[in-house]
Amino acid sequence: MTKLSVNVNKIATLRNARGGNTPNVLKFALDCERFGADGITVHPRPDERHITGQDVYDLATSVTTEFNIEGYPDERYMKMIKELRPAQATLVPDPPHVLTSNAGWNTVEHFEKLKRIIHEIKGYGVRTSIFIETNETFVEKAAEIGVDRIELYTGPYAEDFEKDPKKAVIPYAKCSQVALDAGLEINAGHDLSLENLTFFKQQLPRLDEVSIGHALVSDALYLGIENTIQLYKRCLID
Repeated sequence: MTKLSVNVNKIATLRNARGGNTPNVLKFALDCERFGADGITVHPRPDERHITGQDVYDLATSVTTEFNIEGYPDERYMKMIKELRPAQATLVPDPPHVLTSNAGWNTVEHFEKLKRIIHEIKGYGVRTSIFIETNETFVEKAAEIGVDRIELYTGPYAEDFEKDPKKAVIPYAKCSQVALDAGLEINAGHDLSLENLTFFKQQLPRLDEVSIGHALVSDALYLGIENTIQLYKRCLID
């Protein structure tokens, strides 16, 4: 069964809007685990507009499922990975000023840089993943870099899903097969929701993990977090 990792960035955004510690990010993450989440994801950006560095350290010592730290591999990020040794480090090519992650790595252009960074992170005993678009050449190069997994950027799939689901998922199914043939495991994330997740899961030859935050937290406002997590997990049943 595909694992569900809950991204708690939006909870931190809500907390930061008023200061203080309401809602409590750590408690929310632990509740997500208690309600069935298979992992917790954070993406600490340099400006700390949602998840802060302190959040990351607090979560690292308390999360008992898989802890996934996303981010651009600058000095700050690499220090966190070295010190905290999360279950997974997901490299994302977003500069500090972007609102959200909306592009994947060009593994041809950044081949040597990524190879060096991936080698360093794997030396800490941390599983590695890189955020990537549906470009088969980029996927093949990712395997040559030595990364353990790719995370498919599913923004375009979600955008095109309502118009033509079958057409929208074709590039993802093809790249997934390329990844499998190259020995890579497969994650996915960005704008996956209760409306489009089941179909996406069914069309891929293999899907190890999805990371979902915005849609899941939004659904929880109406459905409650426990019920929402169970609904998302049902979408991932083989």
